[in-house]
Amino acid sequence: MSRKAEEAAPAETVTTVVPVAGMTCRSCEVRIQKYVARLPHVQRVVASAPRGRVVVESSREIAPWAIERAINLAGYEVGTTPWLERDMDVWATFALGAAFVVVAAILINAAGLTGLASGVGDLSKGGLVVALLLGLAAGVSTCAAMVGGLVLALSAAFEKARAERTQGGAPSGVGARMRPSLVFMAGRVGGYAVLGALLGAIGASVAMPPQVTAILMVVVAVVMTILGTRLTGISPRIATWSPTLPMGLGKRIGLGDGNVSGYSDQRSFGLGVASFFMPCGFTQAVQVFALSTGSPIFAGALLGTFALGTAPGLLALGGLPALVPQGARTTLLRLVGVVVLGFAFVNGTAGLRLAGIELPSFGAQPVAAAGAVGADGVQSLRTTQQAYGYEPNNVTIYAGFPTRWTIQSETEASCSASLVVPALGIQKRLRVGENHIDLPALPAGVLRYSCSMGMFSGQITIVERPATPTPSTSPGG
Repeated sequence: MSRKAEEAAPAETVTTVVPVAGMTCRSCEVRIQKYVARLPHVQRVVASAPRGRVVVESSREIAPWAIERAINLAGYEVGTTPWLERDMDVWATFALGAAFVVVAAILINAAGLTGLASGVGDLSKGGLVVALLLGLAAGVSTCAAMVGGLVLALSAAFEKARAERTQGGAPSGVGARMRPSLVFMAGRVGGYAVLGALLGAIGASVAMPPQVTAILMVVVAVVMTILGTRLTGISPRIATWSPTLPMGLGKRIGLGDGNVSGYSDQRSFGLGVASFFMPCGFTQAVQVFALSTGSPIFAGALLGTFALGTAPGLLALGGLPALVPQGARTTLLRLVGVVVLGFAFVNGTAGLRLAGIELPSFGAQPVAAAGAVGADGVQSLRTTQQAYGYEPNNVTIYAGFPTRWTIQSETEASCSASLVVPALGIQKRLRVGENHIDLPALPAGVLRYSCSMGMFSGQITIVERPATPTPSTSPGG
C-alpha cells in the first residue's frame, strides 16, 4: 500500500472500558464525559451510571492513568460502586432517622391525628369554609403521606442541584430556596381549580379502577424508595438506578439533561397539577361533592380552596431542606431520605392492600362472630365506618349463603368512606347513615377490603356453617 493510501485509510478505533464509582445520575454522566472528552485522540465518551462504567473510544490507545486523572478531576474515582456504604456515620444518621420516623408514627397514631377528618363538617353545608378546613387537616395527615414524600424529594433535589452549581456557596435567600415547594403548590392550587371546574362541568366520576390505582401506588413507592435510598447514601449501587430519559427527549420536554430524579420548575409545577389524581380520601371527598354541584365556577373554587388549605402543612414539610444551615445540610438530606423511605413504605403497603394483598400484621385481630342466616337464606353483616377505619375490622360469615352487608357511616370526610373490595370489583362511596352492599354466596376463605387509598383495611373471614348449630357454635349478634 502506498504512503498516500495509508494516510487516507481510517485509523483503528481503540475502545477502553473503565469502571467508575460514585455515579448516581445523568449529571454525573455528563460531567465525566466532559472531562474525559478533553483528552487527546478521544473520539467518543459514553458514561453510564446504572452500569457504573465509562466507555472511551479513541483513535489511538490512551494511558490508563490519563483517563483515571480525568475522572478524578471530574470528582469521581475509578472502581466498582459498592452495594452498601462503608461510612458508619452514614449508617448512624440512617438509624437516627429511622428511630425518629417510628416514634413520630407512634405519636401521630396515639394523638389521633389520623382521624383529623372526623367532625370538621359537611361540605354541602359549609361549602368553601369546610373545604379549607379539610385541606388544613389533609396537609398534616393523609395528603402529607401521599404527597409529602414528593415535596420533600423535589426540595432535596433542588438543594443538591443548587449546591453543585454554586460549589456549596452562599444561598440566595430563603425565598429563593423555597422555590420548588412554592412552584409545586402553585401547580397544585391552579391544577385543582381548573380540574375541579372540569368536574363541575361534566358531573362524571373520574375514579380509577382499584387495581390501576394499586399499581400506580406501588410504582410510586418503588421510585420513592430509590430516591430515598439515594438521599440516605446507604446504598451507592441502588442510587444509580434513578430512572433517566434519553437526553434529547429530556431537553425537548424541559427536563434539562434528562434526569427525572433531578429538578426543574416545569416538572415541579406539573407534579403539583398531577397530584389531583393521587388517591387521597380528603381529595376524593371534595371531588365527589364537586361532581354533584354541576357548577364549574363553584366546583373550581371548592377544589382550589381545598388545595390552598393543604399549603401550610406541605410547605412546612418541603421547606426543611432550604432552611437548614449549610454545614448540617448533608445530614438533613440523609434524614429526609429516611422520611421519604417511610412514605414509600406507607404507599407501597397501601397499594398492595388495595390490590387485595394483605401483609403480615403485628398482633392478632379480634374476630367478630357471624350474623344469623335469615329464613330467606340471606345472612346479615354489620360494620361501622369511622374516620379512622372500620369496626369491627375482622368479621365472620358463612360460606354458601348470600350476605346483606350494612355499613353504618359516621363521616364522609375520610378515606374510609371510599370502600373498595378488590376481589369482587366493588368500589362504593359511603354516605353518612346506613349503606348496603349485597355480597354473593362465597366459598370459605378471606375477603379483604380497604379504603380507596389502602390506608384503612378490614377483612371478612368466610367459614363453613356447622351442620348442627349448638349454643357454643351458633352465630352471635
